[in-house]
Amino acid sequence: MTVSDGRIDARDWVLLAALSILWGGSFFFNGVVLRELPPFTLVLLRVALAAMILLPVLYVQRLAFPKGWIGWRPFFLIALFNNVLPFSLIVVGQTYIPSGLASILNATTPLFTVAVMAAAGEEKLIGRRVLGVITGLVGVVILRGGGLGFSSGQGLGILLCLAAALSYGISALIARRGLSKSPPLATATFQLMASSLMMAVVAGLFERPWQLPMPGMVTWLAVLGLAALSTALAYIVFFQILRRSGATNVMLVTLLVPVTAILLGALVLGEQISPREIMGALVIGSALLLIDGRGLKVFQR
Repeated sequence: MTVSDGRIDARDWVLLAALSILWGGSFFFNGVVLRELPPFTLVLLRVALAAMILLPVLYVQRLAFPKGWIGWRPFFLIALFNNVLPFSLIVVGQTYIPSGLASILNATTPLFTVAVMAAAGEEKLIGRRVLGVITGLVGVVILRGGGLGFSSGQGLGILLCLAAALSYGISALIARRGLSKSPPLATATFQLMASSLMMAVVAGLFERPWQLPMPGMVTWLAVLGLAALSTALAYIVFFQILRRSGATNVMLVTLLVPVTAILLGALVLGEQISPREIMGALVIGSALLLIDGRGLKVFQR
């Protein structure tokens, strides 16, 4: 079911919240793994292990593999624009800019998705949705506060992170057009298998992971959490929302990720939540209601 008027039903709101927790946790796992492994090797392990986790489930569900290059082509395309390019662009971009600024640039993904889907004629360019996404970006900036670390000379890093956000928007269009009839489990598994092949080439050329020292147990546990929770399970949820509520709506998760990251820090690590963070979360919440549209109808009544 795809909601034609841009609204999200209660089930998909719950799935969006769950997805934001799964992807918000990836920042923690990445931070642990990057202490011992280089970035491209991290991405390779993430997608390859996630594919291995999903393959037995795919077998139990008796879902058939794509046939020939024609069958695999959309999965390689979605893998390129949804995993290989954005993961690599963000990793390289963060060598030029701090993570706080990178997270804000990543939150521009819904804007790019709105533009890509409208340009392709897939979804209407609704004013309230554009206004809602911009409002959500303001909320993300409030959440991050003034410590973005932005200074001159960081233009390349900004462009790389914006290119990653655009890549996510293009991937949503590819999934909408080429994979709308594919079950979420099959889409997640096949695109991760395709990503594994491409990342094996990238990591092999630039980092030669077979020559790296063996990481410790904590790193392997973080890799497993990243692959199983933040990738395998997360992509099943992602493609389920995409199939039901549309590309623009599923990309709203990038606005929710900073909120859930702060909440996880408070609940798990005992970090304090400041009034500024509460205000930012409220602004993001109002933006999501604005995008959904039903909140406006209540005020109109």
